[in-house]
Amino acid sequence: MTQACGDRWPKPQHGTDNDTPPATAPPADTSRGSDTPERVSEPAGSDHHPSAARPTDNPTGPSEPPGPDNHPPPTTAPRSAPHTPEGPTTPPPPRASADGSREPGTPEQASEPAGGSDHPPPTTAPRSAPHALEGATIPPPPRASADASRGSGGPPPVSGRGGVGERTALRTHQSHAAWLGRAVGCLLGKPVEKLELPAIRALARATGNWPLNTWFTARGVPADLAAAHPWNRRSAGSSLAENIDGMPEDDDLNYPLLNVLLIQRYGRDFRTSDVARLWLDQLPAGRTFTAERVAYRNLLSGIEPPDTARHHNPFREWIGAAIRADVHGWTHPGDPASAAAQAYRDATLTHTANGVYSAMFVAGTIAAAGGGADVHASLRAGLSVVPPLSRLAQAVRQAIRLARAHTDFDTVVDRLHDAHGHYHWVHAVPNAALLAAALTHADGDFTGSICRAVSGGWDTDSNGATAGSVAGLLAGHPDRLPERWTAPLKNHLATSVVGFDGIGFDELARLTQEALRP
Repeated sequence: MTQACGDRWPKPQHGTDNDTPPATAPPADTSRGSDTPERVSEPAGSDHHPSAARPTDNPTGPSEPPGPDNHPPPTTAPRSAPHTPEGPTTPPPPRASADGSREPGTPEQASEPAGGSDHPPPTTAPRSAPHALEGATIPPPPRASADASRGSGGPPPVSGRGGVGERTALRTHQSHAAWLGRAVGCLLGKPVEKLELPAIRALARATGNWPLNTWFTARGVPADLAAAHPWNRRSAGSSLAENIDGMPEDDDLNYPLLNVLLIQRYGRDFRTSDVARLWLDQLPAGRTFTAERVAYRNLLSGIEPPDTARHHNPFREWIGAAIRADVHGWTHPGDPASAAAQAYRDATLTHTANGVYSAMFVAGTIAAAGGGADVHASLRAGLSVVPPLSRLAQAVRQAIRLARAHTDFDTVVDRLHDAHGHYHWVHAVPNAALLAAALTHADGDFTGSICRAVSGGWDTDSNGATAGSVAGLLAGHPDRLPERWTAPLKNHLATSVVGFDGIGFDELARLTQEALRP
């Protein structure tokens, strides 16, 4: 991983990683095989994500978004599926050249369209041929050593928010703001999750909420529009403005909570096997989805990490690892290299290639923000820990350029959907691009960040959650977050993580800080 990032990789600052696998380069895999993997028998889904069928094509490649009816796809296997090489690896990618180590906003070396987690695959065939898989295995990072919102429109950024990048310990009130921000952004996106972009825009416009600036509501939505574009049926009862009563359960909050427990139990030098052990102890199997569910099942079948991420796992480049990455950034303020190394050890339980890169990107971005960097420097730090020639890095750089070039964020979103619409709506690549564009265009503003992230479609609750985490951390204190966003949460989180249902966000912040004590 260090070799792929070249001189961009930040110098490690503390700690040791005692569980980093040997440095292996990703196999080229530029051709698609015709072998058919076994059918996957999945348990039923939950309020956040219905059960998932195996995709009809390459798991890293393009696919159609689900139809407007939002019904989960069937659980039968397709007639054919790609063969995933799990054996020999090819030589590592070349070190980043001058073009490969570009800062965001400079011309790209390649024009390949850029295209994790917890959502069902599509039920229709992709419109175009998939990209080649970037690797069944991933080289490890280096061992870490001892409320003026503009909604989804408004001008592009000019100054950023945050400090000058000094490394400092994260304070409890900063953790509190980040937890609240994550919850608010997630909750904002829940009722429109799985809806296509035109439906999201139509529903918001019908109530005068476009550009998006507040909670979605069913009040005032014409009956024919509501029938044509129904809200997420499992979330609408707890996430529309008229019925929010605390923060409902969501995997976007379950996993950060689990990672606080992970640090408490095993410290920041945890091993990937420790993540697996914690999941089996604390996480109900029915609250896992896609890549996490496959890995969980693989663990129960006696398969060990990192094979848990590869064995019959077509979701391994989706967004699931990225939604687990916040704690890794929070626990390494000012140290994106160590945050990314920690995220890597978590992510490789369930993901490969871009699925892991997305987690490292989020962890590095949050670590920089926690260390005082503004939003733009934080995004550059996140890019510094991702291989610059990966599809994810190219997509993020393109998204940042678009956000800087266009005053109207809807135009940015339309361009992103044109570039990445061939990917599944939960794939890590398009969602990382949208996240970066939203944060850039909002210039660090809290309301602007979450509203832009959600208004862009795709994985609305996950993108809203991560944008809220970053923007909350940049705000630095719960009192600096608009009360209209935080008050409905009532300092109450519902969760099925054992022993934590009903916990308050202030208590979560305290636990996060406790986990860092020697």
